[in-house]
Amino acid sequence: MSRCGLKSSVLGVSMLISCLSANVMANDYQAYDLETFLRDFHNDPKLVMDKLPPKTESLDAAALSNPFAFSKENKTIVEAKDSVRRRFCSEVDGSKVCLDNPQGRAAALANDLAENLADNGTKLIRSLQEIEAKNLLNARVSTQPWSDDYWAIAKGILGARYADPANKVNTIDWKEALGYIEENPSSNYVESNKANFLSPSEKYDLLVGDKNMTLTQAMWAEGKHYYDANGSVEPWMGICHGWSPAAFMLPRPRNAVKTVTPDGTELLFYPADMKALGSLLWAKNDTPSKFIGGRCNKKNPKKDANGRILDQECFDNNPMSWHLGIVNQIGVSDRSFVMDATYDYEVWNQPVVGYQYRYFNVNTFDTAQTSQDATVALSDYQSDKFKTYRSPKAKSVVGVEMRVYYSVETQPRPRMEDNERYDAVTTATYRYDLEMDENGKLLGGEWYSNAHPDFMWTPEKDAKARSAADRYATGTWTWGNAVPARWQEVAPYASKAGIPLAKVVEDLLKQANKQ
Repeated sequence: MSRCGLKSSVLGVSMLISCLSANVMANDYQAYDLETFLRDFHNDPKLVMDKLPPKTESLDAAALSNPFAFSKENKTIVEAKDSVRRRFCSEVDGSKVCLDNPQGRAAALANDLAENLADNGTKLIRSLQEIEAKNLLNARVSTQPWSDDYWAIAKGILGARYADPANKVNTIDWKEALGYIEENPSSNYVESNKANFLSPSEKYDLLVGDKNMTLTQAMWAEGKHYYDANGSVEPWMGICHGWSPAAFMLPRPRNAVKTVTPDGTELLFYPADMKALGSLLWAKNDTPSKFIGGRCNKKNPKKDANGRILDQECFDNNPMSWHLGIVNQIGVSDRSFVMDATYDYEVWNQPVVGYQYRYFNVNTFDTAQTSQDATVALSDYQSDKFKTYRSPKAKSVVGVEMRVYYSVETQPRPRMEDNERYDAVTTATYRYDLEMDENGKLLGGEWYSNAHPDFMWTPEKDAKARSAADRYATGTWTWGNAVPARWQEVAPYASKAGIPLAKVVEDLLKQANKQ
């Protein structure tokens, strides 16, 4: 389970993605008054440190998520975050390191090294000068992560009939949502040749010949667990922790596909159905992952007089680790990663699309495109609010303003095709500085806001999400026929755990990209 934005019941308008070309990105700073921010920061750092970073949406607000605000002190949110985070384990220097055993990370410590995130870890670009020489002050991934719903547990996860035009039950009440399903059984849709209006899990159950509708039952059972325990299901609970890696680990389903069930019923899978199944597959599987950063479960971590967080567990990614991590993973390795930036209720697990940044002089606030033109000797930085925390080896500092582009969730719709223009991309702007030694080597840095990325993670480049039953799903699915009998036999075993067969999902995606 993860914190995800609640979707609006209003479908909204057609989605148009903003172009993220280098030329467009280079002109995007005009909406952000850096000089005013820095002056406010030096006048009242405690106030500014607690402000949220500037954000913009690339789409009409009505077409985006309409998340419920919630208290950051909500215990269930902390528990939900922990349940997701403890799944991340990686091998570092021959040892297994997991997020449920956090360490301090105010400096670039062992669990906060950019080489442990980026695919080019052993060949990490480490100097600002080399980054500039390779024209990496802005970059975006060549294959954009696709947007998808977060499939709220309160709506039945993949049991929600988003494509049903007769479904007028606009609710986030689990029991009410289930009531509509019970009053309108899936068999009625099949008998009236309206199976295409069924939910993603219902279509899956029909496809694999599961008369018990095991996957659909598992979807509603998850909400029942919370409903029975609390009398309600939190609206922010969903599977965006599965969508976020699936969005770049699985191909985009560009076209709807026609299938046939074992009893001969024709069934249409929309791109949204296939995205949903892919998101669920990745939500329910633990795959080898790479990550840097950690977690902080303290409601009110201690701060100094300037508003800087003192507790190392709550300092999150060091600015140097963040900077080198995003530049190397997006700019060099050309592969997305997921950032956890829980500074407001709109962001938790989001796949990163791209970035752009510029430097600023910490004394004059003047901006520059090279670090050399903006670097200031620490001995000349008289108004440094963080001098107590600087590395003993630090001799100079340079300011950075970075704008990050990341995919966000969208409403599922019964479209026959899907492409990048239907994605939703949001931006956030982070300000920080980087410390360097006498030779220009990066040592660390300081955030100018407490609201910044918490941790960064990505599945291993070639990782595959698999159910335990997939190993027994032998045979090949010949398109135009029903799935193999062996697949039909083993699918319910995976469905009991709320997992679709990876072979079914991946074959659907392959076919969606052939047409």
